[in-house]
Amino acid sequence: MAFRIARHDISDVVQLSDGSRWRIWPADVATTLQWFPTTELEIEPVQDEFCSHALVNRADGSRVRVIDERSSWPVGQVRRSLGLTKRRRT
Repeated sequence: MAFRIARHDISDVVQLSDGSRWRIWPADVATTLQWFPTTELEIEPVQDEFCSHALVNRADGSRVRVIDERSSWPVGQVRRSLGLTKRRRT
C-alpha cells in the first residue's frame, strides 16, 4: 500500500496520508528533502539496531530509516553511530 507525505514541517518527523507519524534517522533526513507531497511511499519493517521501519520511495527506491514519532533515539548510541563522540585522551 502506498502513502503520500501529508506534513513534513519538522525536519526529523514526517506525517503520512494515513495519519501515521515517523521520526527519521538523523543521517537520512537529507534524503527526505528530495521527496514531494506526491511521492508515493511504502512502509517496510526492517532489522536495524535503532530503527523499526523504513519509508521507501516507490519511484526511485530511495529509503529512510524511521521509528514511531512518539519514540526517541538513544542519544549516546546515535552519537557513536554517527561518529559524533569525542575520543578521550589517555
